[in-house]
Amino acid sequence: MTMRHLAGLAEALGVVAAVLLPLGGAAAPRLMASPALLFAALAALALALSGFLRGPKAIAFDAFAAGVACIVVIRLLRDPGIAGYAGPGFWTIVLTAWIAATQTVAGLSHLKSSNRVMQRLLGVTVPLLFGSFLFFLWEVLVRGFGIPAVLMPAPSAIAERFATSLPTLAEDFVQTFLRGVLAGYAIGSAAGFLVAIVADRIPFLQRGLLPLGHFVAALPIVGIAPIMVMWFGFDWQSKAAVVVVMTFFPMLVNTVAGLAAAGRIERDLMRSYGASYQQSLLKLRLPAAMPFIFNALKINSTLALIGAIVAEFFGTPIVGMGFRISIEVARMSLDMVWAEIALAAISGTIFYGVVALAERAITFWHPSYRA
Repeated sequence: MTMRHLAGLAEALGVVAAVLLPLGGAAAPRLMASPALLFAALAALALALSGFLRGPKAIAFDAFAAGVACIVVIRLLRDPGIAGYAGPGFWTIVLTAWIAATQTVAGLSHLKSSNRVMQRLLGVTVPLLFGSFLFFLWEVLVRGFGIPAVLMPAPSAIAERFATSLPTLAEDFVQTFLRGVLAGYAIGSAAGFLVAIVADRIPFLQRGLLPLGHFVAALPIVGIAPIMVMWFGFDWQSKAAVVVVMTFFPMLVNTVAGLAAAGRIERDLMRSYGASYQQSLLKLRLPAAMPFIFNALKINSTLALIGAIVAEFFGTPIVGMGFRISIEVARMSLDMVWAEIALAAISGTIFYGVVALAERAITFWHPSYRA
């Protein structure tokens, strides 16, 4: 009997056990008396069959069973005798859903397709399903154990607060991201790139700046931010200054390393053609350095957002992601704090994705992107 057979059998037995075990406290109904019994029976049938199938059919049965089990769990959490008082029968269904979801994601990750569009679709579907199930587990654990919202709000509560606070979140996004992050990111990355070109041309600058760069990169943000607030004021300029400090040296170090990445044979060939320093830089060394430069840009895309948010803890107008997080924590309004965290995560992910797409468009010739 293979692992797939064992998984299918375990999943089916899990649903059967959920029928027999109590779902929650004394006021909670058993699954036998619940409208969710039909869904559980369908899930058990699908899970049992998936253990004896292969390929896309087995994945389809696993996905169906996982979806049905998730529906059963969410439906049961509406019962006040289960939410906060979940029993072994309830957690057996959750475990069954976890096994089925794991089988689904594992099966999809091993699928191969000659169609490039289908392969890219699979590459997007697998992390989306995995992430969605993690949020499902978060919701179930919080509501099943009855964890107070002041300690850990459920994703549904965070989403509701996010939807009702869109005007506030939009103001915070404009202040922190569009003003502080983008300005500091552009200035810091451009300055680091230009200084790297100069340091490449003047070797003693390279020997002096790189050790200084490692020293400054080790400085804590909480030490730099108050100084920048005193120098540049409470508005977005001080946050942009913190971002400049954080993004300058990663770009400097990576660009210097990238400019040195061109092969000796290629350099000798350019010299044999009588190429000047500028010609060699533009036609050979900068193209070879592009992967390093984009690596710095991707690193800076995350550092910039972190730096701007942390800097807002030390002084800001009454708007901004960092300001909102500090204020709402003091008010014990954790759902708004998580809404701001979600906004920062979405913004940072999109920002990183845009840089990665630009990298793919410009460095398409690099071996890592070859089919």
